[in-house]
Amino acid sequence: MSTLSVPRAFVWRRIHSLMGLWLVLFLIEHLLTNSQAALWLGDNGKGFVDMVNGIHNLPYLQAVEIFLLGVPILIHGALGIKYLFTSKHNYRKTDGSAPVMKTGRNRAFSWQRITSWILLIGLILHVAKFRFIDYPEQVQAGGKTTYLVSVSMDSGLYTLADRLNVTLYDTQAVDQLAAKIEERTSEEALVAVGETMKQQEYDWVEGPVPQQYSSQKSIILSSAQNYQSDRRLVEGLQRFHLASGHVVASANDFGTASLLAVRNTFKSPVYAVLYTIFVLAACFHAFNGFWTFLITWGWVLKMSAQRAWTTVAVVMMLGVIFLGLAAIWGTYWFNLKY
Repeated sequence: MSTLSVPRAFVWRRIHSLMGLWLVLFLIEHLLTNSQAALWLGDNGKGFVDMVNGIHNLPYLQAVEIFLLGVPILIHGALGIKYLFTSKHNYRKTDGSAPVMKTGRNRAFSWQRITSWILLIGLILHVAKFRFIDYPEQVQAGGKTTYLVSVSMDSGLYTLADRLNVTLYDTQAVDQLAAKIEERTSEEALVAVGETMKQQEYDWVEGPVPQQYSSQKSIILSSAQNYQSDRRLVEGLQRFHLASGHVVASANDFGTASLLAVRNTFKSPVYAVLYTIFVLAACFHAFNGFWTFLITWGWVLKMSAQRAWTTVAVVMMLGVIFLGLAAIWGTYWFNLKY
């Protein structure tokens, strides 16, 4: 009695396809969020700020990033690299000794592999820039978190910072704050006094010692906390080595700091052009892959249905391309007004 086994290559192809579909959904969500950074759409990027804050405040965010994003990218990318080196372009001219392959699907097959290389390089650089290099720095101060990011100065940033409730610090402002902190020696002494008070409130045998309210203790502890908060802020600002024409923007939430980082990146024509290529490659790769997914899994088999879904995939691709380009060109270049 013979048993039928599923070829391993068949299984890996299906896994590659499923991971690709998941990444298509992520791309749509990602560019939908980023499109709201386009300040010319109005509301000072509030949609972007709210969505980014919502994602940033998710519980177990690092686990979500690793298992729902990192793992699918790793699987799809690793298998994709394997297929890149084992498949051949099938769009070519010939001398007559072989069939001429110049259909639309042959071109799409070739461009799918070309865009794979663009995405492989672009994704590594994109993650490095926005997840590490330009990732807002956190400073815990006074029971709240302040987010710091370095940006280059321009005229529009003055009024934008005011609308976003952001404080800008140049090198001179940071030095002045540091000097004022050094002058507050009496408050620095209060920190040690406050710690001593807290230690006296606990008995290691009986536990917390009941305390009566003391206005003097309230003043001491509040002053010590304010001093520590201001010192942490100055130390955070001093970690930035500002180049000429740069400032540190201090925001009250992660989304606002991220909006300023995005705007600062796309202020550069070089980055704007490179990201335009990156978005075009990602959208073509995603929606050509989506069409292939429908064929691979047998959801669309008839030629008429395939042509209809080609139109659907193209329309979806153009819509998502618009979202991506809105983020790239709309955060600064279409919003030069003050």
